[in-house]
Amino acid sequence: MQKQEKTVALIGVPLEEGSGRGGCAMGPAAYRIAGIASALGELGYAVEDRGDLRPQPAADLAPMDRAKHLPVVGAFTRAIEAETYAAATSGAVPILLGGDHSLSMGSVSGMARYAATLDRPLFVLWLDAHSDFNAPETSPSGNIHGMPVAFFCGKAEFAPILPSDRPLVDPRRVYQVGIRSVDEEERRLIRENAVNVFDMRAIDEEGMGSILKRILADVRDAGGLLHVSLDVDFLDPDVAPGVGTTVPGGATFREAHLIMELLHDSGLVSSLDLVELNPFLDDRGRSARIMVELAASLFGKRILDRPTRGG
Repeated sequence: MQKQEKTVALIGVPLEEGSGRGGCAMGPAAYRIAGIASALGELGYAVEDRGDLRPQPAADLAPMDRAKHLPVVGAFTRAIEAETYAAATSGAVPILLGGDHSLSMGSVSGMARYAATLDRPLFVLWLDAHSDFNAPETSPSGNIHGMPVAFFCGKAEFAPILPSDRPLVDPRRVYQVGIRSVDEEERRLIRENAVNVFDMRAIDEEGMGSILKRILADVRDAGGLLHVSLDVDFLDPDVAPGVGTTVPGGATFREAHLIMELLHDSGLVSSLDLVELNPFLDDRGRSARIMVELAASLFGKRILDRPTRGG
């Protein structure tokens, strides 16, 4: 990304019905209060705030016992998919301000449609404590925020939320990093679909930098676009407590910043989700500020300019 030439489009998604608890709907406001627009503007980007999506529940989607609040989540999915695609088509980098992780059903689907128009593959970097590869029939809770990866890979059967011929993401082009909580049936689905999973043990053994460089090399070699989906619970709860699904043993502040700087250096990132921020559970806005700092790092903020080797 050449920051002097790029526009970023902020798309607010006040969606919490996919998570099973209240609070995530306040996420977009918290990101704005934490200064995401000014942080990116100071880096030389044109910042276009497209406001918050507020679709009415989809009347054509019947409620499902195993997919809670489907009419609401389905309506958001359609609106997010369309807005993400429109932003990308206009030349902007869409940044989805969530909102629970079910929003990625729309954002990734929108980017998959955009990538298809370019005849380029879409890769997804999923930074999360959870794999979110459940289908309604395998989900222990029925909360849709545990299903988005299976959905955009075409492995979760819902009522027709999006067209059946929509571009899908190849599960082998999904890279999940920081995983430390996976349901039993979900583990089987991940293995059967060859999703690339780097849990915390892999990170401890191989190092975050080494893993990210391998992922970026795969994207670069394929000429792909890269969608990044960053969940607050990717971070250790001691670092970012403002999330409803805390799992101990997450990424450190330094590891997360390293990822963001490597992503920026790669120039491959085409879109970003910031999800699962629950300001009601946060400590005086701490998690929101950290997520904004990480987004700024992804878009080029750094402490020191690093000379190239041999320079």
